[in-house]
Amino acid sequence: MTPLALFAAGLVALGVGWLLMQRLGARARVGRILASTPVVPVDEAVRLAAGAPRYVGVGGRLDSDQEFLDEHERPLVLRRSRLELRTGSRWHTVADHREVVPFGLAGGLDSIAVDGEALDEGLVVVLRESLGTAGEIPDRVPEGTPADAPARLRIELLSTVDHALALGVPTMGPDDRPILRAGLGRPLILTTLEPAEAMRLLAADHRTSTRAGAVLMAGGLLAAVAGLLWTIAGALA
Repeated sequence: MTPLALFAAGLVALGVGWLLMQRLGARARVGRILASTPVVPVDEAVRLAAGAPRYVGVGGRLDSDQEFLDEHERPLVLRRSRLELRTGSRWHTVADHREVVPFGLAGGLDSIAVDGEALDEGLVVVLRESLGTAGEIPDRVPEGTPADAPARLRIELLSTVDHALALGVPTMGPDDRPILRAGLGRPLILTTLEPAEAMRLLAADHRTSTRAGAVLMAGGLLAAVAGLLWTIAGALA
């Protein structure tokens, strides 16, 4: 193999790896942000709210004076239920119900509110999932849905018994209290998992693509660098 061919093969592997990683879509971006965002304590986030916008992670205990109880007596601040149907190999949402009350993160004597209404793809928690068919819930699916169509109900919960890591921009709310929001081109992210575990969960539905993409990108980078160095060495010889 010539140096140029090695370099070209490395670039091709990089490109294919990048395309595979993009299959994760918004969840891939959430994982990258989780991996690269600095984390500050709650009191530092409160201080930052009065200054220039900065995207940071804030860890603390979920707290609210308006929590509601679910059927298992858990004190919740957010409950999101999504009913999905599968067409071919893809799932699509047919109903999305959200219950959320004002809540924040507490640490020591300080607390900062979280814009819970803005949480979407940035909510990373362990899913409660029930599988079945559309025929079992005919009153909850669109008319004309085949009775044997696969259906699943996915539930995401946030409770005041949890500790969480939230990523966003600390700012002052309309009530002059600090609040963590999406900003600087990045979504609001909140997880009750350790960052490494959260990133594994984000990649769970595309584990094979993620591994293959990572291997191709790493191998492609090495091949491209080796080909470039080989070319330079040959030119200097």
